[in-house]
Formats: sequence, C-alpha cells, structure tokens
Amino acid sequence: MTVTGGGAGPTDICPASPGTAENPLEVQGVADAGNSFWGLLFPRGGPGLHAGRDEKIVWRMTGSGTFEVRATGPDGTTVEPIWGPTSHQGSSWTRPGDEWGTGWNFPTAGCWTVRASRSGGATGSALLRVG
Repeated sequence: MTVTGGGAGPTDICPASPGTAENPLEVQGVADAGNSFWGLLFPRGGPGLHAGRDEKIVWRMTGSGTFEVRATGPDGTTVEPIWGPTSHQGSSWTRPGDEWGTGWNFPTAGCWTVRASRSGGATGSALLRVG
C-alpha cells in the first residue's frame, strides 16, 4: 500500500450510507461524459466499511484501456489498493463496463474520495463513508 500525506481533504459531503434502491452495497460514482463508474462493497466483519480493516470493493467502469484507482481521505492522505486491481472476466453484477476487484485498508475513518481512470481517457470518482 502506498500512503502519502498532506493537502486539503475533499470538500464534498459524504453520503450517510452508500447504496441504490436495487442494492444497498452498491455505490454510483460520477464519471466524465459518456462513461459510468460503479462500486460494489463487500464489507468484512459487519455492515459498512471500517478503518484499519481489510475491505474488498469491486469496480465497474466504462471506457477502454488499463484501470487505475486510488483514494484520498478526509485529511488528504492518499492510499492505493493493498491488492489489485484484478480484472474479472465473468460476473453476475450487471452494471456497464469492465470489472476489477480491489482490496483496501483505509487508515482513518471519514469520507474517502475514490478516483479512477482508464488509460483510454475515462475518469470517475465516488465517495465512500468509512467508519
């Protein structure tokens, strides 16, 4: 895991809880025009994501090329996945785009901004509440 400090934290307001009407563990991110970015949370040991605990998140993003993702915490700390992104070739999750699995260990609680990009130019972001 890579961790860097400094900088201002995100200015967005973190949602009280992630989820969509179809799936409470699904997070819809914001992507640049013509693209989409989704996350599917697999919290370990109980509901919600927690600081200091290894967590799994699967991402789907449209666009083309390799996929990169990192997260910035409320204090400006930036982390990369502790494993992945690992491409998934088959899945029952039906959101658009290609799919990757990632492992995370967020060092602090609060609102984390996940930013993703594909080498073909697509970008996206999503907010995650970490308890």
